[in-house]
Amino acid sequence: MSTAITLTPGAPAPAWRGAALTPQGPAALSGEALRGAPYVLYFYPKDDTPGCTAQACDFRDSWAAWRARGYRVVGVSPDSLESHESFRARHDLPHDLVSDPSREVCEAWGVWREKQNYGKTYLGLARSTFVVSAEGVVLHAQYNVKATGHVARLLKLLGAEGGR
Repeated sequence: MSTAITLTPGAPAPAWRGAALTPQGPAALSGEALRGAPYVLYFYPKDDTPGCTAQACDFRDSWAAWRARGYRVVGVSPDSLESHESFRARHDLPHDLVSDPSREVCEAWGVWREKQNYGKTYLGLARSTFVVSAEGVVLHAQYNVKATGHVARLLKLLGAEGGR
């Protein structure tokens, strides 16, 4: 049975740190470093798979809307920085990508969970997205999201709340 935590709105964002591929190149990135501005942290299983590519490209295609609202967008997967570099270049992704091969960031956010496929149970990454305030508080926690349409729904939700 999975012992993954489930974050809820109002909870403090878990501390996290990871190696990231930023638009400026490789760098260390952490929740603490992002304090002072709101951010979206989205978790996806694997670079260059159909669903993950669609989701990352949805964030890319709505980049202006995220920037206009003051959000930084950060994608996290267990893939290597080298894989992220290829993924970013192939799809012209403007946002940060964090490499989490140890799954420490995934586990801290409760997205490394039991999954089922064709009757088999295994541990894997549940596609999930979190919106975090400038003060480090979870505003929205969405687990097991669909790859397509999710970004537009999230922007609509944030727009209904006045952007934050």
